[in-house]
Amino acid sequence: MTEVLHYAAFTTDGVGGNPAGVVLDATGLTEAQMLAVAAEVGYSETAFVLPGDGESRPIRYFSPQAEVAFCGHATIATAVALADRDGCGPLRFDTPAGPVAVLTEASPTGVTATLTSPPASSRPATAAEIDALLASFGWKRDQLDGGWPVHVAFAGNTHPVLAVAARETLADFDYDFDALAAVMADAGWGTVHVFWPRGPAEFDVRNAFPPGGVREDPATGAAAAAFGGYLRALGRLAVGDRVVLHQGEDMGRPSRLVVALDPASDGVRVTGTAAPIPA
Repeated sequence: MTEVLHYAAFTTDGVGGNPAGVVLDATGLTEAQMLAVAAEVGYSETAFVLPGDGESRPIRYFSPQAEVAFCGHATIATAVALADRDGCGPLRFDTPAGPVAVLTEASPTGVTATLTSPPASSRPATAAEIDALLASFGWKRDQLDGGWPVHVAFAGNTHPVLAVAARETLADFDYDFDALAAVMADAGWGTVHVFWPRGPAEFDVRNAFPPGGVREDPATGAAAAAFGGYLRALGRLAVGDRVVLHQGEDMGRPSRLVVALDPASDGVRVTGTAAPIPA
């Protein structure tokens, strides 16, 4: 029987954050079997660690509906689960989106993991893309913050990034699930990253995730990495800076993600804690 660990990422107590299934030994599992396990677990993603050579560990991610090229919160959860078993230190995962380095360290609040994403990039969204997103959310253009242009950002997966002008709009976050799912399927998007600037280096964020079969993700590491690429493209994040994303608060699953640029690559560093989910 396949052993599945249950961890919550970007939280210290296993109650907030984003839950992920973690299979530390997926030896011999087929794609169909991994998908079946992910569907049974029911979280937005389950990570499967496969046998590798040396220090490199192949890893695959499955939602209950399909394979995902890269998943930040499941990577953080897996890294912390490995640290809990083997001790802290550097890790390297070979993901379908490319190699991802992770460093786990002990901290007063538990094991902290920092992943470095695949190369991040960001481009302005087209008028048609913006119109499709606004129609799905039922928003008008004046509900967006004109100081933050709508982009489509990438860091292993692709995420439209939209800023809302009012915190109340973020609190009332809702959308036409089927309409947005269709738009995202056509475009190949992972989540839609909606944010409100709480301060110069703090943001409240929410992520729509219909491709994963869920309305919203409480903590999205891949989107956080893409958001770092977006901030870099706008000249609002430089090497040595860091920003804090507050996600999941409106869902009752508060999460904290720390984002910084990697000085040695075009990747983005995303840091968080993870903890076993209480039975």
